[in-house]
Amino acid sequence: MSRALPKYNKRRVLMIGGTAAVVLSGAVIAGNALAGETSKSGTNATTKAATSPGTVNCPAVAPSLPAIPASAQAEVTRNLTLLDTQIAEANKRLVDTVGQGGPNFVQNAILGPLKDKRVATINRIATAIGRTAAKPTGLDSLAPCTLNANGVNAGGAAATAAPSATATQQAGNTGNTGNTGATGNTTAAGTITCPDVASKLPAIPASAQAEVTRNLTLLNTQIAEANTRLANTVGQGGPNFVQNAILGPLADKRKSTIDRIAISIGRTAAKPTGLDSLATCTLNK
Repeated sequence: MSRALPKYNKRRVLMIGGTAAVVLSGAVIAGNALAGETSKSGTNATTKAATSPGTVNCPAVAPSLPAIPASAQAEVTRNLTLLDTQIAEANKRLVDTVGQGGPNFVQNAILGPLKDKRVATINRIATAIGRTAAKPTGLDSLAPCTLNANGVNAGGAAATAAPSATATQQAGNTGNTGNTGATGNTTAAGTITCPDVASKLPAIPASAQAEVTRNLTLLNTQIAEANTRLANTVGQGGPNFVQNAILGPLADKRKSTIDRIAISIGRTAAKPTGLDSLATCTLNK
């Protein structure tokens, strides 16, 4: 004979059922949340893929130069380095303006102004050489740059995430501020100052020009890297930390680079001597 369940048993069943309903609802909510996160992640991945980088590509100027008179060497090197700074700035602008403008934005706002800057800088190089030797001609053809695009931004123009290998081929240095220090360490860490090498060189044979320029630029890169390390290690080590960990290794690198410069000149002209004295740098607080 069947018997009705006691009231408390009915309540217990309802409570259990309620708990089951809550657990089930929680599972659904959690599932929906996870699904939402997955969808958002997928959207971000798609967005990133749509803005894959391109790079500014400019003709190298140094290999096209004739023998550089010693009196013009410092000015020529300074302007060759400025060409690289201009490429680095253009690459940074590409990054900062992803998705802006129409299909001609990069040409009008970045490549066009870059060409104008390069024309002026290349003309200064030619003028510096022309003061004491035959002024090179036809260098203006090296001013225009192109965009190596690996992707397209929303405006139809390519973007870039970092300076390209072509940009660094020109001088290998986008942080050519070694003597003034990296941003952020001017007051806390000081700045590294190194003797200028270019102004101490004799006339450079045309056959050695590209190698000499490449190594002069490497000297600037080494200073920039040392300044970055200086900023990143503020407060580390003891009183001799900077000398042992930064200035000492920098002097060794500079000595090797300066030796390569002297050797490249010495292949077809008198090898310069005494340049090792320019390897040691100091710290300006």
